[in-house]
Amino acid sequence: VPPEKFRTICSSIDKLDKQSFEQIRKEMVEEKGLTAETADRIGTFVKEKGHPLTLLSKLKQEGSAFLENAGSVDALNDLEILFRALDKSKRLDKVVFDLSLARGLDYYTGVIFEAVFKGGAQVGSIAAGGRYDNLIGMFGSKQVPAVGVSLGIERVFAIMEQQQKDQNQMARPT
Repeated sequence: VPPEKFRTICSSIDKLDKQSFEQIRKEMVEEKGLTAETADRIGTFVKEKGHPLTLLSKLKQEGSAFLENAGSVDALNDLEILFRALDKSKRLDKVVFDLSLARGLDYYTGVIFEAVFKGGAQVGSIAAGGRYDNLIGMFGSKQVPAVGVSLGIERVFAIMEQQQKDQNQMARPT
């Protein structure tokens, strides 16, 4: 993707949880001027989602387009370190590696993540964040690498309210 189209293409990809890839592809080609070949190549990646180490292994296979770019290779190596640490802490089974996640890429410079509550009320992401190396420098003279997270308090409360309602219904005598 040409650097000048990166943000706008990411904003299209970010809609994949609401629209089909075919709709997103059409938008990228017809409205945003991306070549059909590039849009199709993006499609081969953003459709990937699954167990972190399994998908990482697939992306690192010989012939993978991810290996054609030094930045991608660095990112895959960094992700492997993260996934191995999560595996050692017995938390990797709680993680899904989703290549369609594209929120905030205008200021995030590394890994981005979302937390989703599984079970009960489905409210979408309850937390999100990522690595940003340049954001702090936008507000001051010093560049400070950082990781940040935001918590969706209203969404957490919605889950808690639903759980309380469910408990009250179960506790009623018949």
